[in-house]
Amino acid sequence: MLHLALHFLIPAVLVGLLFRNQQHRKQWLVKKGFGARWQVAYFILIATMAVDIDHLLANPIYDPNRCSIGFHPLHQLWFIGLYTLLCFIPKTRLIGLGLTIHMALDSIDCQVTNGIWIN
Repeated sequence: MLHLALHFLIPAVLVGLLFRNQQHRKQWLVKKGFGARWQVAYFILIATMAVDIDHLLANPIYDPNRCSIGFHPLHQLWFIGLYTLLCFIPKTRLIGLGLTIHMALDSIDCQVTNGIWIN
């Protein structure tokens, strides 16, 4: 349960740190109906949890003792390298951060539950 909570809390902390100096005034995004910039950033980071769609390919779909890293298709090492590269491209930075954070949390969960970093 803590693992799932961290998938929401860590992005919230990151957005809080990145946007802590944002003034509370109407931004261009607010005027266009998109919400404040920090809200958009948080939404993008949370939306990257869609990477877990690959869990639907596993049987059983959920196994608390299974390490996601290296098992599920979108949790392979070469994908993790790609997600890390996305962090360095300005237009994909938030997506890359979200995916990299997600993979890091999944890897930590593997270590805590199974004593391994990758399957």
